[in-house]
Amino acid sequence: MTKPRPKVAVIGAGFGGLAAAIRLQARGFAVTLVDKRDAPGGRAYVYKDAGFAFDGGPTVITAPFLFEELFQLAGKKMSDYLTLVPVDPFYRVRFHDGRVFNYNGVHEEMLNEIRKFNPADVDGYNRFLAATKKIFHIGFEDLADIPFGKFGDMVKIAPAMIRLRSYLSVYSLVSKYVKDPDLRVVLSFHPLLVGGNPFTTTSIYSLIAFLERKWGVWFAMGGTGAIVDALAKLFVELGGELALGTEVDQILVERGQATGVRLIGGRTIPASLVVSNGDAPFVYKNLLDPSVRKRNSNSKIDKLRYSMSLVVSYFGTKKTYPDLAHHTILLGPRYKELLSDIFDKKLLAPDFSLYLHAPTRTDPSLAPPGHENFYVLSPVPHLDSGTNWETEGPIYQEKLFDYLEKTCIPGLRENLVTSRIITPQHFHDDLNSEKGAAFSIQPVLLQSAYFRFHNQSEDISNLYFVGAGTHPGAGMPGVLSSAKVVDRLIGDRDGTGNQLDPIAGTHAPRMLPAPG
Repeated sequence: MTKPRPKVAVIGAGFGGLAAAIRLQARGFAVTLVDKRDAPGGRAYVYKDAGFAFDGGPTVITAPFLFEELFQLAGKKMSDYLTLVPVDPFYRVRFHDGRVFNYNGVHEEMLNEIRKFNPADVDGYNRFLAATKKIFHIGFEDLADIPFGKFGDMVKIAPAMIRLRSYLSVYSLVSKYVKDPDLRVVLSFHPLLVGGNPFTTTSIYSLIAFLERKWGVWFAMGGTGAIVDALAKLFVELGGELALGTEVDQILVERGQATGVRLIGGRTIPASLVVSNGDAPFVYKNLLDPSVRKRNSNSKIDKLRYSMSLVVSYFGTKKTYPDLAHHTILLGPRYKELLSDIFDKKLLAPDFSLYLHAPTRTDPSLAPPGHENFYVLSPVPHLDSGTNWETEGPIYQEKLFDYLEKTCIPGLRENLVTSRIITPQHFHDDLNSEKGAAFSIQPVLLQSAYFRFHNQSEDISNLYFVGAGTHPGAGMPGVLSSAKVVDRLIGDRDGTGNQLDPIAGTHAPRMLPAPG
């Protein structure tokens, strides 16, 4: 007689939850993946309106092999589910005075862009690249999927971190090599992609620049939502259960062990292991009884430094703008001062710097024929700013439209077909993010690796965490790598110490090497 497969409950169908669910289902567990929304994706939820399909969240795809691994684990080919195409330039950076820097992975083209701003910085840029390569090899290739559950794990890597000058911020590291103030901005903005302030984020995150250079920046035809759909399809094909419109009320714990989850409405899902893709601070404070939390008290969680939040406006036009790049970064008149307003003062500033996404530049099918699909993202303080976003949201969107009309989308309003906006309140209310932070806790040095939320709970040994607030951090590569960490921690055991028999035909080697 075949013994029953041990059950796993995974909370949250964002990229971390989907990746963890696929890995565990392929390994031989019986996985139920639950999400409160009516479609999977989490922050990558898709909004559809008037023939437009708007990706709700992440749009910059790097390290595509991390997605390919999930299909290989199931004995499938990603190309049968998804088409990824390269984006060039990676980003077009537009300064407030109209000057433009086209940022990509072609070395000589990057040197030409550097020369446009300051020829004397070419040598410094080359040395900066060499530094990021070393950081990448340690920070990403060696440590991104390694658990940091013990302080000794941190002690072991401390010498390497000191050699790599992890005590510096990303901006400080860039400044050691490049002198031109505008080039320092171009080479230091990457922490904002994972919720960090370039002036305080540990320089380990400069590895993002080398990661992009190594594997490129990609886009999924059909949008990021196409990746979500492909992963959800794969999970169900493996025999997993996907329960949407299903919100967890509490993680059940008996004698220090998670026994499943109770849903709003009272139904329970028994499980021998629980994996949460929910925002870790929120989960500890709201889904676990205080009596079972010894090391993650509310007071400890409240003292953490949280990422900024976002205002994102999604809009479609009946006119196309072919001169725009797929990804454009629109820099305002201030850089350090604006970031200080957002991260330190929690002040909603009158100016902003923006990220403009124009996916129809690559895939016209995301809008009706002859139309254009956009979203514009503005970093703002999290909810500690005290801003009333119900009243401020529409006002802020009009400010964004004013700026876009003046800079790069002339005639926006007269060609507007549809629009919607999300604010920090959305991240708090709909995505269950503490303080409405868009990327959970900040990636400063003392909130990295061992100092982030542990992938295996210190309080409840069979409760695991994936997602932005855990090691290694936010962003698609980080979140997907967090699922690899949990896969490594769980191994082939069922949570009771018994060896797990994989499902015939679906079990595959756990760790797959990165290409190249």
